[in-house]
Amino acid sequence: MATITTSAPAPGLSALPPASSRAGLRGALRSEWTKIRSVRSTYWTLIALVLVSIGLGAAISAGAANELNLHPAHKVGFDPTQVSLFAFFELGQLVIAVLGAMVITSEYSTGMIRTSLTAQPRRATVFAAKALVFGAIALVVSFVISFVAFFLGQALFASTGIGATLSEPHVLRAVIGSALIVALVAMFSFGLGAIFRHTAASITTAIGVMFVLPIIISIMPDSWRQEIVRWLPSSAGEVLTATVGAPAYHFAPWGQFAVTAAWAVAAVVAGAILFRKRDA
Repeated sequence: MATITTSAPAPGLSALPPASSRAGLRGALRSEWTKIRSVRSTYWTLIALVLVSIGLGAAISAGAANELNLHPAHKVGFDPTQVSLFAFFELGQLVIAVLGAMVITSEYSTGMIRTSLTAQPRRATVFAAKALVFGAIALVVSFVISFVAFFLGQALFASTGIGATLSEPHVLRAVIGSALIVALVAMFSFGLGAIFRHTAASITTAIGVMFVLPIIISIMPDSWRQEIVRWLPSSAGEVLTATVGAPAYHFAPWGQFAVTAAWAVAAVVAGAILFRKRDA
């Protein structure tokens, strides 16, 4: 009669504890946060964002203040709020678009995406964690930079006597709106990264939509241009940050914001669908 025996664990080793639960969103969020803050490109891109948005913004404000002091007549119709935020919502969005694409495309270029999906096979969870972590970072950084750029710009305009305050009409909307727009552009680029899975293609498309397409449309006949430009994601920054006046052919400020939001949502949703269906 055969005897059934069991082997004891090797000396000095203990049996592994049973798995307590399935890997979920919380663990995926921690993993994505670790990945994004352990990559040097994240910090270099954010530093570039600060230098462009705050440094260049201060230079523009200082130059404009000097011009106003030399020519006081130019103060009529001048918008100190929009000028102080110009570098942020026009050029800062280009910098953060690069980061948005790289957050997801860098894993494809290094092959790390296969490791991520092995550790967490639920692709929807991985994609949601990436989007939530990066979206939170983009939003927080954008709000900080927007307020700093505004206050620094208004300090530089103090000598002209036309500096704006947050309590004035539309000023707070401009500061908050510029931060939201830049964060949306970041998510738009993130969605493109998931669609193309290639850094150069994603960044080129983001630049084409945000910068090149408006230039092409600007040379069209006015009747065409005015009907098309309101549907571009790049138009919201100009409208939301205007406290003196905005082109009449745009939507209302938050309606124009909704257009940019729709572009970002469409890109992220399309990226999520393709992320789930395609092989790594």
